[in-house]
Amino acid sequence: MYIHGEILRGKYPNANTLARDLEMSSRSIARDFDFMRDRMQLPLRYDELKHGYYYEGKVSAFPTLTISEGELFALAVAEKALQQYRGTSFEKPLLSAFQKMSASLPETISLNLSEWSETISFRTSAEPILNLSNFDKLAQATARAEQLRIAYRKPGQKKAEDRVIDPYHLANVNGEWYLFAYDHLRKAVRTFSPSRILAVEKTGETFSRDESFSVQDELRNSFGIHAGNKKIRVIIRFDEFAADYIREKKWHASQKLRDRPKGAVELEMVLSSMVEVERWVLSWGGHAMVIQPKELVASVGAFGRAIAAAHSR
Repeated sequence: MYIHGEILRGKYPNANTLARDLEMSSRSIARDFDFMRDRMQLPLRYDELKHGYYYEGKVSAFPTLTISEGELFALAVAEKALQQYRGTSFEKPLLSAFQKMSASLPETISLNLSEWSETISFRTSAEPILNLSNFDKLAQATARAEQLRIAYRKPGQKKAEDRVIDPYHLANVNGEWYLFAYDHLRKAVRTFSPSRILAVEKTGETFSRDESFSVQDELRNSFGIHAGNKKIRVIIRFDEFAADYIREKKWHASQKLRDRPKGAVELEMVLSSMVEVERWVLSWGGHAMVIQPKELVASVGAFGRAIAAAHSR
């Protein structure tokens, strides 16, 4: 890039002058010239009178990035996917990265994207409401390993609790943001919802991440974000109406599917918590029936009766 800039400025650089300016060997610079001419196919020529290189022809952009048609289309799809980061602290750096990549592409690319934006889109039905200032502080502190003091309100509580945390990791799970952090009050890693963090301030301290911490390990047997220490064998039977929907997705890494009579299907999973799978079963209404464990059968039945009672008034 530096050589390219010197040529555009009409400096007629050569290996010796550049080696002196960049504190490199002239052989390394000579290889760079060869690479620009032979591999990048730039119209590089040496002027005997001015003892330096110039472009024999117009060069408007330095080809720092080569990209195939498939890769460019994937990049375009990824840009669409950025919609989920609109309004967060990740939006500006992500857009900046895309702009830099776009600027470094060859001047012309053989690909018809005239109406691609009309053919692909991403949509989130329920977007989390975030305090963007707090979210930015969480992201920065997580990246810089800075300890924080937060005011956190649990669901159902009116007053927030003060917590001192070491933020380890921010994760987007099924469209929702979660913060994994070491909670000094609980003396353990806990999961926090950024939308429930009402205030954030730095303590002035930094921390070293626990090397044994892994988000993958934390969520290994969870159905969503809630994890426990148990291994619970869950079996749910779906009727013919819901069976095709169940077969079309991978709901959990441990899942096993078994066909049952009359077009039904059974889904078996090994989970560490029943909190989220309970709500998921209820969302299927009468099309899902829990086979085991007994605790899940009882809780889903109790919720079902409560729903029926609430709608019978």
